[in-house]
Amino acid sequence: MDRKIILNLAMSIDGYIASEDGGYDWIVGDGNDKLDTENTWDYDKFLEGIDTVVMGGKCYEQSFHNDFKDKKVYVATSKEIDDYDNINFIKGDICKVIEDERKKDGKDIFLFGGGIVIDSFIKSDIVDEYIIGIIPTILGKGRSLFLGNNPKIDLKLDDCIIDKGITILRYSKR
Repeated sequence: MDRKIILNLAMSIDGYIASEDGGYDWIVGDGNDKLDTENTWDYDKFLEGIDTVVMGGKCYEQSFHNDFKDKKVYVATSKEIDDYDNINFIKGDICKVIEDERKKDGKDIFLFGGGIVIDSFIKSDIVDEYIIGIIPTILGKGRSLFLGNNPKIDLKLDDCIIDKGITILRYSKR
């Protein structure tokens, strides 16, 4: 069976994945555990199940790749940059590269972010699982998760976790 492509990120309740300047310091819960579910989200356990990470150039420039030194990292870019260590720069069709990668043996593939990269995967309808942490914040402006003109994709809710005001929704394709 092919490896899964899993989108896993946080967004504000008004649909932003980062502030206008790429900031993410707003990604925190409200501290109230009264509605917490018994089931919890374990990001470290999630990372154990993946061996490949996909991100955009802005995420790379913010040094997010440094969090994944033990994973193969693909960076979508419009620049000519030489690969090094575990970092692979893709100038071209990142979706095709990752579709080819998923056919190889290995663990699942983590679609980490940037909005433009994510948008190409959504439009290609190749995301197998969506894990979205809804942060109890209205940003009002920033970098959107959904850029519009997407195909209709029917999903099934597989899990719902609440942890200190953050609601984590895990969906798979129907």
